[in-house]
Amino acid sequence: MATRPPVGMPKLTRRSRILLVVGGLALLALLLGSRLVGTYVNWLWYGEVEATNVYSTMVLTRVALFFIVGIVVAGAVAGSLAIAYRTRPVFVPVASEDDPLARYRSTVVARVRLFGIGIPALIGLIAGATAQADWRAIQLFLNGGEFGRTDPEFRNDVGFYVFDLPFYNWLIGWGFVILGLSFVAAAATHYLFGGIRVAGRGGQFTTAARVQLAVTAGFFVLVKAVDYFFDRYNVLLDGRNDLFTGASYTDLNAVMPAKLILMSIAVFCALAFFAAIVLRNLLLPAIALVLLIVSGILVGSAWPAMLERFSVSPNAIQKESQAIQRNMTETRYAYGLTEKDVTYIDYEGSAEVTADEAANDKATLPNVRLLDPTLLTRTFTQQQQRRNFYGFPEQLDIDRYEIDGKKQDYIVALREINTAALAENQQNWISRHLVFTHGNGFVAAPANQVQAAAEQAGGQGGYPRYTVSDTTAQGDIKVDQPRVYYGELVTDYAIAGSSSAVNAEYQGEYDTATETHRYQGEGGVPIDNIFDRTIFALHHGEKNFIFSDVIGEGSKIMYHRSPAERVEKKAPWLTVDGDPYPAVIDGRIKWIIDGYTTTKNFPYAQKTQLGEAIETTRSGLPRIKDTQISYIRNSVKATVDAYDGTVDLYTVDEKDPVLNAWKNIFPGTVRPKSEISDELASHFRYPEDMFKVQRELLAKYHVTDPGTFFSNEDRWSVPSDPTVQGAGGDANQPPYYILAADPQKPNTAEPQFQLTSVLTPFRRQFMSAFVSASSDPENYGTITVRRLPGETQTRGPQLVQNDFLSSSQVSREINILTQQNTQVHYGNLLTLPVAEGLIYVEPVYIERTGQESSFPQLNRVLVYHGGRVGYDATLKGALEQVLGAGAGESTTEQIEGDPSIDEGEQQVPDGAGDPGAGNAEMQAAAEEMQVAAEKFFQARREGDYRAEAEALQELESARDKYNSAKESG
Repeated sequence: MATRPPVGMPKLTRRSRILLVVGGLALLALLLGSRLVGTYVNWLWYGEVEATNVYSTMVLTRVALFFIVGIVVAGAVAGSLAIAYRTRPVFVPVASEDDPLARYRSTVVARVRLFGIGIPALIGLIAGATAQADWRAIQLFLNGGEFGRTDPEFRNDVGFYVFDLPFYNWLIGWGFVILGLSFVAAAATHYLFGGIRVAGRGGQFTTAARVQLAVTAGFFVLVKAVDYFFDRYNVLLDGRNDLFTGASYTDLNAVMPAKLILMSIAVFCALAFFAAIVLRNLLLPAIALVLLIVSGILVGSAWPAMLERFSVSPNAIQKESQAIQRNMTETRYAYGLTEKDVTYIDYEGSAEVTADEAANDKATLPNVRLLDPTLLTRTFTQQQQRRNFYGFPEQLDIDRYEIDGKKQDYIVALREINTAALAENQQNWISRHLVFTHGNGFVAAPANQVQAAAEQAGGQGGYPRYTVSDTTAQGDIKVDQPRVYYGELVTDYAIAGSSSAVNAEYQGEYDTATETHRYQGEGGVPIDNIFDRTIFALHHGEKNFIFSDVIGEGSKIMYHRSPAERVEKKAPWLTVDGDPYPAVIDGRIKWIIDGYTTTKNFPYAQKTQLGEAIETTRSGLPRIKDTQISYIRNSVKATVDAYDGTVDLYTVDEKDPVLNAWKNIFPGTVRPKSEISDELASHFRYPEDMFKVQRELLAKYHVTDPGTFFSNEDRWSVPSDPTVQGAGGDANQPPYYILAADPQKPNTAEPQFQLTSVLTPFRRQFMSAFVSASSDPENYGTITVRRLPGETQTRGPQLVQNDFLSSSQVSREINILTQQNTQVHYGNLLTLPVAEGLIYVEPVYIERTGQESSFPQLNRVLVYHGGRVGYDATLKGALEQVLGAGAGESTTEQIEGDPSIDEGEQQVPDGAGDPGAGNAEMQAAAEEMQVAAEKFFQARREGDYRAEAEALQELESARDKYNSAKESG
């Protein structure tokens, strides 16, 4: 029966068509306009950092992928639709007068070009938008090289797996997509126009439908055969064993042969589909397809499972020894843990350290870090903020400087602008973007010193001994340009540099708050013309760009001002460390950021979840996203100038093939290693995030025997942080930067700046090893593992912390403090190797609770060694309690008097005052506090707890009087 004539569709009037076209163009302009504005703004930024080649290469690659993949996919779908439509039956048989497909056929026939072009175009747009995100894989395929190292199974260069295999997998994936969409498009068209019938005694497919679908399915299965071939290589990247990454015994002896068998069957199946071109039915292709599916189940799944269950599992150690050995070897190489990188030293650990040995130690004990950078942000803020709109990062940093010929580690931070802290009357566009544009000052404090013990000066001890370099003064660390326009706290764009008479930029000096400053650096993008001002007005949706008189000749806009963000944008192929730190290099403040090259395609190397490996307690840092890797190198060190935002990338590992590939893609972006100055190299730190990954792997891969690895009998683990109570207490203890003796030259007096961590037996709390990584230029990156004897039970961090808190003296005082509305913070628990023994040091901080302006103050120092606990206001006193008289002679923790804290800014959370400051009432209250403090410490020495509590109450009362007098004065 012939079909009914198609029902005519209503036609649009000329005016309606014009309105639709205009509306479509307006919508397109809105969609593309914002994208074009954003592209131009990004282009200007990349021009500022001299990286337009990075942006142009990235954009052109993505655009090329968008059009190539979009056109190929759209063309394949359009061709499939066109073939199916042109070979449709002349007369379409209908089952009944109420054929539900009739109206759809009528609609398609009436708008055949709309459907024939619109559907493929839409699919092509989606495909192109999806494919353009894979620009990295394409560029690495085009520019990658060789590793000079082969995999242990196929003897292919590792570069094949890192650079080539991802591209081949990408092509195969898009082959499936193209053929799958083409098959669906052809099947739908043939069904709609009667080429495929689901009822009736005749053939269900017309010849044209049978041929087109069979050929398309044949090519799909042929691509599957290619996929089986390359899957053999993918097995080396994943494997089926939960214990290790890589091809296991079952993979080598069952899975890989199965891939070849299935590849052969898939080729036969594809030929069967092609045979349907001359055959009148699809029986042979159907049989071949069933064979492929059944073979996939039996050969691809059942046979490997049976081999694993009945042969491998009962003899796993013997069967998997070769695969484990391969995994161990490749993992050590991929993560920089080979014998060339790591030195193992047998260390007694439990030896008794004598007082004389401690007193004669010239490298470790004189440099014990008492200041905890994770706890002192509020202390820095209260004592060094100076203005409400300045601030410090949530976690401070650690670096070292040589002052007067002596190497010293410092807690360092920049006094940054923090527009989020502006007062309510400062929260306007001019204040946020034109007035308060920059911070002012480099603030540092020796990490092993406080200005006085807590009980001295009426309780005003326990604070950092600051050295500050800003626009008003220069400290021990000289800074030529202390203004900070680029930092971790800034979130707003800033407009500076205008020569206008109404220039509003804040001067930044504390005694001239009404004066203005004009930026004269190289940073920022010029916006002194109406075109660029209009562009940024559109980009930010802010009309003041156009109408503000402050923006004039010489004006520049600074955006993307976070150091880590600037490095990520200039080098989008780097994984950037989460902890940038400031350093003074040749008189200029520069942020130093570590950059990692990574891949997840290193054969047999263990897969690691990056985000999980680097997570620790109290970091206060933005963390790296949780990606999977099997190779990592700290190949790049980046610097960002805090004044002009200049981003420089330096090669650190010249042999890294991944870095060299990216240097081929973006030539001239990364400077050679020879351009790193000695001054800059002296401030490089071994990166904390990479060290966390390496210590996790060292816990398993320090063993050399596959049987030991399999049984986990000598496995180590990273201990949890014992100083964190409650939520988060199970997170790993962070590694610590310390200045201590060189582990390979322990008797030298020259300290080494190193990153350290403790490792304990798996799920136990005794010490197994002490790991340190050097940051000194002469042996940078050298990892030393001090292995403790397995038969000894040297106490680990958790057990030491328990001993601290179980001490009667410590527990009594902590209880008294908590009862007196005082919060106790435990600082970093440092493990220090000294003379074949281990000494543990932990600072204890206190602050008043319930007070907005309270901040931590170093109150006591805990020391542990040989089962003895020392607890004193000074490290010297605590050491001598544990080791005997004279043990603390080498410590340098106190400097009497601290000129770096201005008088009146020394806020004391536990109640103390300056006897010589303020009015008469303040003087009297300060004297009362002094008397109460003396009574308190006298009672403590005598063990009179009742008198100690009464003295604390008197101290609290005197503190309230002092604060009241201060406020009224």
